Amino acid sequence: MASEKIGLTESISMAVGGMVGGGIFAVLGVVAAAADTLAWLAFIVAGIIAMAAGYSFVRLGKLSNDGGGPLTYIERFTGSTKLAGMTGWTFIVGYIGTMAMYSYAFGGYFTELVGLTRIAGIPARPFVSGLVIVLFVGLNVLGAHASGRTEDVLVGLKVLILLVFGFGGLYYGYKNGKLHTGFAKLGVGPIIAAALSFVAFEGWELLLFDRDSIKNPAETIRKAIYISIVGVTAIYIIVAVVTTNLVPPHVIKANAETALAVAARPFLGQTGFVLISIAALFSTGSAINATLFSSSRLLSKMVSEDYLPAQIGGNGGGEPVRALIILGTLTAAFTVVGSLNGISSFASLAFITIFGAASYLALKNRSSGDLKTAIVPAIGTVGAMATIVALVWHLYTAENSVFWTVAIITIVVVVVEVAYFERKSIEDKAASIEAEVEEYV
Repeated sequence: MASEKIGLTESISMAVGGMVGGGIFAVLGVVAAAADTLAWLAFIVAGIIAMAAGYSFVRLGKLSNDGGGPLTYIERFTGSTKLAGMTGWTFIVGYIGTMAMYSYAFGGYFTELVGLTRIAGIPARPFVSGLVIVLFVGLNVLGAHASGRTEDVLVGLKVLILLVFGFGGLYYGYKNGKLHTGFAKLGVGPIIAAALSFVAFEGWELLLFDRDSIKNPAETIRKAIYISIVGVTAIYIIVAVVTTNLVPPHVIKANAETALAVAARPFLGQTGFVLISIAALFSTGSAINATLFSSSRLLSKMVSEDYLPAQIGGNGGGEPVRALIILGTLTAAFTVVGSLNGISSFASLAFITIFGAASYLALKNRSSGDLKTAIVPAIGTVGAMATIVALVWHLYTAENSVFWTVAIITIVVVVVEVAYFERKSIEDKAASIEAEVEEYV
């Protein structure tokens, strides 16, 4: 697939693979713990907001005419290079969070599968999670990437396993009278859970950064985004219904990072646990690899466009080596010391912000008299704002340590971003002050 442009089928596969890749295996337990049997509703809410964001990005692309990607749209419709750059930084930070979450889940499934708790006296999960990041950074530095055809096959297998799990679980639950809608527990839980689940809906936006390798990009990307989000949302709904109805809440909470495999035990036994665990290892592993590959190239592109310091650039054998090492180091640090709730909350917050910003821009640039160009982005804007408020409130009241961790990291990132984009102004002011001092002396 080196120079051959990809069509609709491959584009859908890329988008589905980006979302399903590791998200559902890693975040399901966190979402289920927050919404219990209404986890399926949380995925619907998040899916609607993701769809509104997808529509908004497509709309902005159509209005811009000259193509480009998300950063181009932000700069064009706000007139601010700084905002475009800060959006790019948010994407990078979000991808670091998702890779940390994938590697956290990889470590959890691996240690549960082999029955490993400690390695040389060190807790096994953080060790395995950090090691898998080192492994994929090394593979990417060496240029070892899966081919497009291989990725298509892997995505197909992941979806097939999830469908077997989902429909098998639904049948078992129905036969044993264990399926419930969960409406009796209706409250703010699904909104909070929707906010936590956003990280499971990132991945389709990678198509926007890859326009040059897609046939008829405007139409192909539009269809691929809509089809993939609807399809993935349906899969998440089925998986959530099965998991929350077959596994007690306290068991899900105690096994958040391996909830999907635990849910397979009631109707597939230990074989199901092993099958889902192996699928999770392949899925989270390929998701780390794909996200590392894409985000390192985005980071390098941002360096070339002066959105990031030139020192971050630098390739080796055609690979963005420095970018890979920086991304890998930050991801490894995050996954080793962070909690699953903290990592998923941080990553979800990054993508809610981006999705909401895109919806707001599309709403602001809507067509006069065209309801669709107003209603859909409005849903995305309001939905993003509501889920951000719900997430922050939940973290502050129920997960205070996670709240402060996410808050401090967010503040640090924003301060560094602002300092970088205001560096010329700061340097000019500093030079002016220095000149005045010298003149006075």
